[in-house]
Amino acid sequence: MAVSLAKGQRVSLDKGMTYALVGLGWDTNQYDGGYDFDLDASAFMLGANGKVRRDEDFIFYGNLKSRDGSVTHTGDNRDGASEGDDEVILLNLAKVPADVQKIAITVTIYDAPVRHQNFGQVSNAYVRLARMENAEDMIGTEVLRFDLGEDFSIETALVVCEIYRNGDQWKFNAVGAGYQGGLEALCRSYGVDVA
Repeated sequence: MAVSLAKGQRVSLDKGMTYALVGLGWDTNQYDGGYDFDLDASAFMLGANGKVRRDEDFIFYGNLKSRDGSVTHTGDNRDGASEGDDEVILLNLAKVPADVQKIAITVTIYDAPVRHQNFGQVSNAYVRLARMENAEDMIGTEVLRFDLGEDFSIETALVVCEIYRNGDQWKFNAVGAGYQGGLEALCRSYGVDVA
């Protein structure tokens, strides 16, 4: 049975876990702005300084796989209308380079200012972490779940969770922090060149 986490909770992952599936899902509230909601999940592979080592450590719809193959984005869902996970990020924890201390998982709203959209118009947002039996197991066994709740209003970017090293062990942090400025603001914060 999956452990349900509250904002700010941290939990250790099973030491034997190699493959993990990070599933993210959401619904959009009734909205009459004339645009679909396009939410995008991303992963930032961060060094000890909290920054990417290089721009390629930013895994998103335009860069689906890390250079070392440890983080893979399965592709962009442009409407979030399906049941279950809307976007998925796969992790091979054994392949994550030793100088990557943290993987931040984020969700942003594509073109939010132009579309006049924010996370106050999104409901039932969650992240779940499932243990995969092998690299082909695209369902996994859910071990952690964090429901984000409804406490966002004007934010256009969320840091949903972090998977980070603590000694020789991986841990999961249920962050749930909202930011303004969308994906560009997150990229700048994590040291990605957005010139």
